[in-house]
Amino acid sequence: MPFSYRLQKILEIRIRKKEEQLQAVINAQKEVDRIELLIIKNLQQIEDLTKQMKKADPMMFEQYDKFIKHLWEEDEKLKLQKQEAIEALEKEKELLRLREQEVNVLEKHKEHQKENYIQEQKALELKELNEIGSQKFFIRNREKKEDEEYQEYLEYLEKLKNGN
Repeated sequence: MPFSYRLQKILEIRIRKKEEQLQAVINAQKEVDRIELLIIKNLQQIEDLTKQMKKADPMMFEQYDKFIKHLWEEDEKLKLQKQEAIEALEKEKELLRLREQEVNVLEKHKEHQKENYIQEQKALELKELNEIGSQKFFIRNREKKEDEEYQEYLEYLEKLKNGN
């Protein structure tokens, strides 16, 4: 009978949860990357506006200043969003570590159970071999005894034949 792990369904559920958590970590990392890209674009836009402002009409300076101020505020908001996204990523990573630990515990338990099963199977096989060996020994002894009795009977018949 092949090895069957009694907690296999639970192990499969934990593996599935771990994979789902891994996907959540990937999504959280994508969110952090997306926000970083927005920050880079925003800073590039500030830099471009600053260069344009140097070439612009002095009448437009106030508008440029307002827009640049708005972009800096947007940069602060994005940095806060990035920090929140990093914190969410760390939480997701911690959950992933827990899920991996849960899976590892059951996988080690499964390996231990499999080793025990193999040892039990070896012991059963050895017991069967011992029983077969014992049976063969007794059969050989019985056959040997029967052969000896048959030889004695033949010798007795020969004596009877020679004696008459």
